[in-house]
Amino acid sequence: MKRDHSKLRTLLFQIRDEPSIRREEHESFVRYSGLSHEQIDVLNVFDRPKFTPAVIEGYDALFIGGTSEASVLDPQSYPFVIDGKALIKFCIAQNIPVFASCFGFQMAVEALGGEVIKDDSDYEMGTIAIDLTEAASLDPLFKDVPSGFLAVSVHQEKTLTVPPGCQLLAKTNECAHAFRVIGKPFWAFQFHPEVDRATLVTRLTFFRDRYTDDEDHLTQVISSASETPESNQLVSRFVQLLLTQDNL
Repeated sequence: MKRDHSKLRTLLFQIRDEPSIRREEHESFVRYSGLSHEQIDVLNVFDRPKFTPAVIEGYDALFIGGTSEASVLDPQSYPFVIDGKALIKFCIAQNIPVFASCFGFQMAVEALGGEVIKDDSDYEMGTIAIDLTEAASLDPLFKDVPSGFLAVSVHQEKTLTVPPGCQLLAKTNECAHAFRVIGKPFWAFQFHPEVDRATLVTRLTFFRDRYTDDEDHLTQVISSASETPESNQLVSRFVQLLLTQDNL
């Protein structure tokens, strides 16, 4: 039975400290999900670093965003990483749909027993081509997406292999880029389906000191950035699955 789009309620697990980037990320998820601002509530973990899985009560799904201000490898400095992993495990156990990008991807890898490694010297930054695996052709989110599609990717932490019990859906030569927990409505993306070219430029400009001290390199990354429509549509595809509950 098809559900009422206007009645969907979702929660955004947000790892953003800077006010303008907080607003921009919320707006990005609104834009590409097709939901209204009121349908995506925000749990900002810089404001609330301690919480329990009960925060997801009453919601139809969980979005997890990215960050330029925290690391999954440093839970002592960022205590919300521990509670975030617990929330991920709870959602999987309760079959609560999850769409996790970038930091959310890395947190999911660790929560599910995988390994995240640091790479702050030769990392992906900009719009890059993502290759699909054979399994992606049967996945409800990726089945009509062409291999080699472009997506926004900026990260200094990554995983080379997906955790046990997960199916690799997308990758580059550098790392794994998307997986689904087998038999569960849980998708994770190292790239940013919710981010487009304009937003990438805004973020790289704002966080330029965190990613490069080479002004020529930054200029090259920004000037070569492309639009990413196939990646962006993954967010609304996830919402459509919520409406029908097909393949969840």
